[in-house]
Amino acid sequence: MTEDSGAPHGPAADTIAALSSGALPAGVAVVRLSGPAAGPALAALSGRDLPPPRRAVVRALRHPGTGRLIDRALVLWLPGPGTATGEDMAELHLHGGRAVVAAALAALTAGGPAVARLAEPGEFTRRAFLNGRMDLAAVEGLADLLAAETEAQRVQALAQAGGALSARIAGWRARLIEARALIEASLDFSDEADVAEAAEAEGLAVAAALKADLEAALAEAGRGERLRTGFQVALMGPPNAGKSSLMNALAAREVAIVTAEAGTTRDVLEVHLDLGGYPVTIADTAGLRDGVGLAEQEGIRRALDRGRSADLVLWLDPADGPVLEPPADLAAGSVLWRVATKSDLAGDGAAGPARRCLSVRTGQGVGDLVAALAAAAAESLKGGEDALVTRARHRAALEDAVGCLDRALAPGGLPELKAEDLRRAADALARVVGAIGVETVLGAIFSSFCIGK
Repeated sequence: MTEDSGAPHGPAADTIAALSSGALPAGVAVVRLSGPAAGPALAALSGRDLPPPRRAVVRALRHPGTGRLIDRALVLWLPGPGTATGEDMAELHLHGGRAVVAAALAALTAGGPAVARLAEPGEFTRRAFLNGRMDLAAVEGLADLLAAETEAQRVQALAQAGGALSARIAGWRARLIEARALIEASLDFSDEADVAEAAEAEGLAVAAALKADLEAALAEAGRGERLRTGFQVALMGPPNAGKSSLMNALAAREVAIVTAEAGTTRDVLEVHLDLGGYPVTIADTAGLRDGVGLAEQEGIRRALDRGRSADLVLWLDPADGPVLEPPADLAAGSVLWRVATKSDLAGDGAAGPARRCLSVRTGQGVGDLVAALAAAAAESLKGGEDALVTRARHRAALEDAVGCLDRALAPGGLPELKAEDLRRAADALARVVGAIGVETVLGAIFSSFCIGK
C-alpha cells in the first residue's frame, strides 16, 4: 500500500477471475479468483459447501444457472488475508481444453451468486501490492522473472522478486533515520556545544558511509539494467556484405530477406539469443552507402543510430572485395570488430590479421564468432545477477538520494537543512519500493503482466 495512493486497504469491492496457467490446450488449466465473492462463486459452481481451507478436493463443477456439467476439477479455497493477493481466493484446476476454460469463465461471469469479472493485465499482482503483500521492487522482479529468457536473467529477477533490493532499501532508510535522528538531537543540545557537535559529526559520518554504499550500487546499475535488456550487437557495413546472411546463421532460422540486390534491408531487424546463459540481441541494419532514395536514407540513419548505441558493432566487409572503413564517429564511440565475410570466395589470408574471417555458406568461422560473442556478453554482463539496481527508475531514485546526501554533507550549512536533506533522501529511496510517490508508474508496470498474474 502506498502512502499517497488513495487506494483502500483490504479486499476490493469486486471479484476477478482469469486463466493463470499457460497457453491452451494444456494438461491442466488453472483459473484463479480473487475478491469477496471468490468463496460464494466456488460454492455456487460446486453446489456444495466450501472445502477445508488450503486443501485440494475434487468437485464436479456446474453452471449455476443451467446446472450443466462444466468439468470435474481439483479445487482449492484460500481465505484471505494470508493469500497471494491478500484477499479471499479460489483456484479451479481444470482439464486444459479451450472449451472447458471458456465454459468455466462464462459461468463465473454470468451473474448471480457466482459473480465475477474478467481480470485486467497484472490485476492480481496489483491487488497484492495494494494490500501490502508485495512492494513495488518485488513486483518488478516478478515481471522480470516472467519475462526472463536466459539463466542470468532468471537469477537476477528471482533475487529481485525475493526482496533483495527491498531489504537493502530498508537497511539504507534505517541508516538515514539514524543519521537524521543524530543531527536533530544536536539541535536539542544546541546549548551544549560539545554534545551538539559530536552528535552532528556522528550523524554525518553515518550519512557519508551510506553515500558510499549507494554509489557502489549505482556503479553496478549499468550491468543490472543491461542484463534485463540484453547485450546489444549491431551488424553493420556496406550493402551485400553478408549482414542478413550472418543474422540468419546466428539465429538458425530465416529472419532477414537475403537477395543479391543492394539495399534489401531498410529497417533494423532484431533477433534475441541465449549465448552462454546471457541475453544477446543481434540487430541487422541497412548497408551504408551514398546516393540512395529516401527510404534507404532513413534506413541508413537508423542503422547509424543503432550502431552508436550498441555494446558491440560487427563491421562486415566481403573478403574478396575492398576493405572499407567504418564512419569515424562509429569507430570511436563503440567497441568494433572487423569481420571478413564470404571467405569461401577469397584465397587464404585474404581477411588480413585485423579481421575475423568467416563464411556463412560453408560455416567456417561462424562457431568461433558465436563463442567470441558469448564471451563478450559474459564479460559485459557478468555480475549483473548480483546487481541491486536493475531499472532506470531505481537508478534515478538512488541518484536523487545521493544528491540529497551530497547537500547534507557539504561543509557549513544549518543542521535543520541537513536533516531536511536526509529526509528527502529517505523519500527518494522509498519511491523504489512504492512506499511513496509512485502512482504515475503503476499503470506502466502492471500492464506488462499477463491477464492471470
